Amino acid sequence: MELFNTVQKLTAAFGPSGDESGVASVIAELARPYADEIDTDVMGNLICHKKGNGPKVMFASHMDSLGLVVTHIEKEGFLRVAALGGISPSRILSTPVRFKNGTRGLISCDGGVSADKLRMDDLYIDIGVSGEEDAKKAVALGDIAVYDTPCFLAGERIVSPYLDNRISCAILLCAMEQLGNSDNDLYFVFTTQEELGLRGAKTAAYSIDPVYGITVDVTASADTPASKNNYSTVQGKGAAIKVMDRSVICHPRVVKKLEELAQEKQIAHQPDVKRTGGTDAGAMQPTRSGVYAGGITVPCRYTHSPTECICLADAENAVKLVCAFAESMLEKE
Repeated sequence: MELFNTVQKLTAAFGPSGDESGVASVIAELARPYADEIDTDVMGNLICHKKGNGPKVMFASHMDSLGLVVTHIEKEGFLRVAALGGISPSRILSTPVRFKNGTRGLISCDGGVSADKLRMDDLYIDIGVSGEEDAKKAVALGDIAVYDTPCFLAGERIVSPYLDNRISCAILLCAMEQLGNSDNDLYFVFTTQEELGLRGAKTAAYSIDPVYGITVDVTASADTPASKNNYSTVQGKGAAIKVMDRSVICHPRVVKKLEELAQEKQIAHQPDVKRTGGTDAGAMQPTRSGVYAGGITVPCRYTHSPTECICLADAENAVKLVCAFAESMLEKE
């Protein structure tokens, strides 16, 4: 499958944290030809199993997205909202949004508040109605809105909402399609509620009990004019091999294995060292008696904004690295 087209399909699907069934159904349909079994657990994790006699390997990409939860409807029909995940109010002002039922609107704010001092309490969604009763016909308290911004190619880059982490879901799907022979017992898991604390990966890892756990996610890109020296990756230099972030210090065996595979197969790569953020690797690593955890990431600009940006070549290299690890000879313990 073609990576950009797959991203378009995934970002068009509805799937905020806690209500991922819409995007999960799209992923399941795309994954079905390449998996021996596909199951969904209580948390909503989509688990695609490709059977093997070797050690269990769990690849995890979270499929949930950030969102805005309706908490109050004003008498004028405006919707007050709370953040679902790590949202900065100033970065989402004037962003179009959509609800699961198709209702659309625009994020605005109370007058007289400067952008640098905005809080979530200052924001509201305007869905174009004339009062509270009309608003209640369109939405209900607890309904979730997601960004309604376009997905497009800009030169060698993809610009889209929710590349964190739909790009990595697309990477796993492409890897499943391209995968060669492997003796390993492979689980491709599309996890839920990562944005709320790595919740889905925690239960999936406990159930699967893998020997190796590889998260596939985006990472911050340090190549924009305003970037600080908190990150090590830049766009265009290849797939990133995670060393650490705030949630995990990756196992040296996994880091070394990924580096050796990248060098052997001439896959463009770079180290991913972050002072902040977290990934599903942080939930997988302490599961049961412990998991050999690592990560393959894609440098992403403007993360957690309505328009994120990744380099297509970096994502394609991540597909190659996922395949290389899945096909490699791995120790059982």
